[in-house]
Amino acid sequence: MPANQLRLPRSAADGGFPWRWWRQLSKRHWTIAAAAAAAAFSVFLLIFPRISFSRTLTDTNTNSGASEWVPFTPSSKAQEKSAFCLDGSLPGYHIQRGFGSGSDSWLLHVEGGGWCNTVSSCSSRKKTSLGSSTYMEHRVQFFGILSHDPLQNPDFFNWNKVKIRYCDGSSFSSHPESEPNNNGTKIFFRGQLIWDTLMDEILSIGMSKAKEAFLTGCSAGGLATLIHCDDFRDLLPKDTNVKCLADASFFLNEKDIAGKPTIESFYHGVVHNQGVAKSLNRDCAARSEPSKCFFPQEFIANIKTPVFLVQPAYDFWQIANILVPDSSDRNSSWIRCKLNILNCDSKQLNVLHGFRNSLLTTLQKFRQNPKGGLFVNSCFVHCQTWAAGTWHSPTSPRINNKTVAEAVGDWYFRRGESVHIDCPFPCNPTCYHRDLTFGWR
Repeated sequence: MPANQLRLPRSAADGGFPWRWWRQLSKRHWTIAAAAAAAAFSVFLLIFPRISFSRTLTDTNTNSGASEWVPFTPSSKAQEKSAFCLDGSLPGYHIQRGFGSGSDSWLLHVEGGGWCNTVSSCSSRKKTSLGSSTYMEHRVQFFGILSHDPLQNPDFFNWNKVKIRYCDGSSFSSHPESEPNNNGTKIFFRGQLIWDTLMDEILSIGMSKAKEAFLTGCSAGGLATLIHCDDFRDLLPKDTNVKCLADASFFLNEKDIAGKPTIESFYHGVVHNQGVAKSLNRDCAARSEPSKCFFPQEFIANIKTPVFLVQPAYDFWQIANILVPDSSDRNSSWIRCKLNILNCDSKQLNVLHGFRNSLLTTLQKFRQNPKGGLFVNSCFVHCQTWAAGTWHSPTSPRINNKTVAEAVGDWYFRRGESVHIDCPFPCNPTCYHRDLTFGWR
């Protein structure tokens, strides 16, 4: 994967969660992956005899129940506010109205999809649904935390639900002062403007009267949720119950296996090329170099609004891009492990356990926050809130018999325990583990 374009895989059910890094594997990598597939069963039996194949995900879109198609709504205020996607097209969202007791409650979910850190990578991105609404699906289905099915989404099924599409490459934090204009090719860095415009529009169509408001997001969308959480709180009436949830968004500032600061260097490019610093937490930016404040660990203590973190301890995206990027795996010895955790040998598992320990150590202070909530399972997944299979279903991953949805609902409505920490892999038999060997269907 090019170092300047960290992207995440895409699921049709998510309606725009695109980052198919597997497509960029070299022929050599595919040869190794093919060999890995042939050897997977024998390796699996040798190393993980107690884990059932039935718990290995081959398709993240493990959704049950029908869901109606929700159309894309271009922002009616974007043209006036000059709030454009990277290519100059109009940003937008999908909205499904609430009903009954949920008519005055609003849940927003911010789409994920990585970032771009150079003019070149942002220019490439604007030719995709991650940089242009021209390439976005006109209709998507709502699953998981966005579902209107009470069996799939027991606490939020009848709320007003908005899926915010992501087309700026900066977690909605870029500013136009940093826009390049090379050889007549225009790239728009309007992430913050898009955010402000969409919030203004959603407030005008009913959210300004919300009694409950829940800002959620996945991956880069979850990072946007954390960055804008307190500002979101300030937009709403004082008596509105406002909380935030970030799913697979606690990106660690860790060096890779070669001792290189790969993710820190990448974030430095994102922040400085897109003028993101102006959107970052002021307290953090006052004490640290701005790009470090793109890492949640540096500013989460400054967030005043209650936050819940859903974070897999063995996040396959972080493993592949932060811990073991291709640039630090020259002999491709990690390729099989990165594609399927069941293929990891004992030494590789020790490294992954060390990454999990770093996560838990970094989260120690957050765990003491009486307003915060935490669900850290030991699954080899990335986002878990937008798909029924990982959010809430009879076969969903659990910690102490709680699904992600049940843990989040208990925290939001103050019904019970708010911190759930899983034991290390491979102890949890309810876990789904992504199998990326054959790519994303």
